[in-house]
Amino acid sequence: MYNEWSLDILYKGLDDKKYKEDANRLNQLINEIKSLSEGLKGSENEEKLLLTAIDYMEQFEVLQNSLGSYLSLREAVNTTDGKIVNELNILQKQLSEVSKPFAAIKKWIAGIKDMDKYMDKHPKLKAYSFMINSIRQEAKHLLSDDVEDVIARLNISAGAAWSNMQSYLTSTLEVEYRGDIITLPQVRNLAYSENPSVRKDAYYAELKAYEKVKDAVSYSMNNIKTQVNTISDLRGYESPLAQTLELSKMKRETLDALLKAMVEYMPVFHKYLKHKAKLLGHKNGLPWYDLFAPMGESETKFSVEEAREYLVKHFRGFSDDLADMVDQAFEEEWIDFFPKKGKVGGAFCNNMPYVKQSRVLTNFSGTLSDVVTLAHELGHAYHGLNIQEHLPLNTDYSMPVAETASTFNESLIMEAIIKEASGMEKMALIESQLQDITQIMCDIYSRYLFETEVFEKSKQGFLFADELNEIMLRAQKTAYGDGLDHEYLNPYMWVVKSHYYSEELSFYNFPYAFGGLFARGLYEKYKKEGEEFIPKYRALLNATTVSTAEECAREAEINLEEPEFWRTSLKAYENLVDEFIKLS
Repeated sequence: MYNEWSLDILYKGLDDKKYKEDANRLNQLINEIKSLSEGLKGSENEEKLLLTAIDYMEQFEVLQNSLGSYLSLREAVNTTDGKIVNELNILQKQLSEVSKPFAAIKKWIAGIKDMDKYMDKHPKLKAYSFMINSIRQEAKHLLSDDVEDVIARLNISAGAAWSNMQSYLTSTLEVEYRGDIITLPQVRNLAYSENPSVRKDAYYAELKAYEKVKDAVSYSMNNIKTQVNTISDLRGYESPLAQTLELSKMKRETLDALLKAMVEYMPVFHKYLKHKAKLLGHKNGLPWYDLFAPMGESETKFSVEEAREYLVKHFRGFSDDLADMVDQAFEEEWIDFFPKKGKVGGAFCNNMPYVKQSRVLTNFSGTLSDVVTLAHELGHAYHGLNIQEHLPLNTDYSMPVAETASTFNESLIMEAIIKEASGMEKMALIESQLQDITQIMCDIYSRYLFETEVFEKSKQGFLFADELNEIMLRAQKTAYGDGLDHEYLNPYMWVVKSHYYSEELSFYNFPYAFGGLFARGLYEKYKKEGEEFIPKYRALLNATTVSTAEECAREAEINLEEPEFWRTSLKAYENLVDEFIKLS
C-alpha cells in the first residue's frame, strides 16, 4: 500500500498510447456529433439515427470522463504541473464545442413521437427511459436554437463574468489582522482557534475587510439574480426555485415537508447554541465569532494502517461489500492521503464507474476528524459501487441525493467513535457533530431565506449592499433565533458564499439539509430494522441515477413528502443535544 493514488487504470502518463488514442478519438467523435446534429432534420430513418445518437452520447460520456478524471486528478495533487494544466485547458475547450450540438440532439430526441415504440423494441432505450423522459421535460423549457445560442454566448460576458468577479474579489481580498496582511480563507479559519481573543479579533477583521468589496460584489449578486429571473421566466418556469427543484428531480412537496420539520425542531438547536454560549461565558446567546469554538479535547491519533483497520472493522458490522470495498481502496491505491506543496486542500471523491473504481483525495494528519473524513469520502465510493453496473448515461445523480452514502457512512463511524470515547473526548466529538448539523439546520435555512427574498426583491429594483446586509441579518435572526447574540451576527455572509453566484445553479442550499437529514433518517431506519434494511439501502443507492428523489426513497419504504420521516432524523439529533448538555 502506498500513500499516493495510482491512476494507471486510466492512463500511465501523457505519453501513454491509450491516452493519445482516447484524445484523438474524442476529437474525432466531437466532429461526428457535430455532423449528426446538423443532419437531424429531414432524416428518413429516425430509428437508426436515434440509436446512433445514443451510441455517440455513450462514447462521449466515457471518453470525456476518462480523460477529464485523469487530468483533473493529476492537477489536484500538483496544481503547478504546467503540462497537465495545459492539457486540461485543451480538453475543456474541446468539450465546450459540443454544448450546442448536444442541445440540438436532445431537442430532436424530445420531439420523437414514436419514442415509446422504440423503447419497447430496444432494451438499451428502455434502460434510458428516465433520461429520455428527463430530456422531454427539459425540452419544454428550451427556447429556439438561435435564442439558446445567444444566451450561451452572452452569458460569457454576463452571468459567468459577474460570478468570476465575485470569485476574484474574495480570493484576492487582503485582510488586516493584528498588524499583518492575510487572506480571507486564513482569517475565516481562525474561527476554529482555541484562543477566544483570536476568534473575536478575526471576526472583526473579516467584517472590516468586506467593506472594501461589498459594493462591487453587490453588483455581481444583483446582475446574476436578475439574469436568472429573466431566463427562468422566458423558459416558462414558475420561479428559479421551481427550476432548481425540477433539475434536482425533487418535488416541491418534499421541500415543504423538509422545511416544516426543520422549523419545528429549530428550538432544539437554539438550545444547543445557548448552552454552548453559557459554557463560554456569554449571557445573550452565542456570538457569531464563537460558533466554531472547539469544546472538549481529542488527542487520539491514527496512522494510515490504523485508520484502515478501524474503518474496515466498523463497516464490516454493517455489510461485507462496504468493508471489502474500503479494504480494496487502501490496498489498490485509490487514496491520496497526505498534504504536500501544490496539492489542493480539503477532501473529495471522484467516482469512475466506467472502470468500476473511485479515487479519494484527503489531507490526512491522523486525527479522529480525518478518519471521519475518510469514511465520508469512501461513502461516495460506495455510492459509485452501487451504480457502476448502469449504462454510461445512467451514472449521474442529482444534488439532493449526492451526499446520501457519504453522510450515512459518517453516521456509522461517528456513532462507533462516540460509543468508544469518554470524558472530554466524548464531549468534543459530540459537539463537533452538533456544529455540523447546526450548520445544516440554521445556516442553510438562513441561506435559503436570504436567496428567496433576494430573488423576489431583485425583480423590483437594485439591492445595494446595505439592503443585502439587512436581508441577511433578518434571515440569520429567523434561523438562529435566540441561539445567537443578535449584536454579533455576520451581515456579510452573502459576500463570501460562492453558492449565490452561479448563474446556472440557484438555491444551492437546501440540498445540504436534504442530504444530511435524509442520510441520518436512513441510519435511524437501519438501527431499527437491522440486516433487513441493507438490501433496501443498496436498491436506493442504485436508483439514485434513474429515479426521482421520491422514487429512490420508496425503495426503502420512505415517504419524503410527509414531515414524519424528517422528524425521525431530527429527533436523533435532539437526543445528541441532550447528551451534550448532560456531559458538559
